[in-house]
Amino acid sequence: MKRLITLLAATALALGATVGTSATAQAASCRSGYFCVWTHADFDGMKIEHSGDDRWWEGDMVDQDSSWANHGVSGPGVKDHVKVYDGRELTGGVTLCLAPGQEVHHNGGANDRGGSHTWTMGC
Repeated sequence: MKRLITLLAATALALGATVGTSATAQAASCRSGYFCVWTHADFDGMKIEHSGDDRWWEGDMVDQDSSWANHGVSGPGVKDHVKVYDGRELTGGVTLCLAPGQEVHHNGGANDRGGSHTWTMGC
């Protein structure tokens, strides 16, 4: 009887862990080698994709960014981190810096503040 209770408890715990993580996990749809930005949280809304620097986000995206994904490719001497700047022309403060493979479904401090970005060697 003790074994049955232990087995049921372990099964319930494993099932609970699976249900808890699957509801919140959502991978961003962003091509390999690109930095992507969405106008809404959870990788929703209008999306822009960049394989290089963009010093002047267009009007529909500037100060409208709410989620971000860095699917840049890493390698020796490769700029694979992305810094998002508060203003256009890489001015203002850095609102967010993403490492390769990092996806941010929402960040209250960076939300609706981006105006440009650059690829860098680190954060």
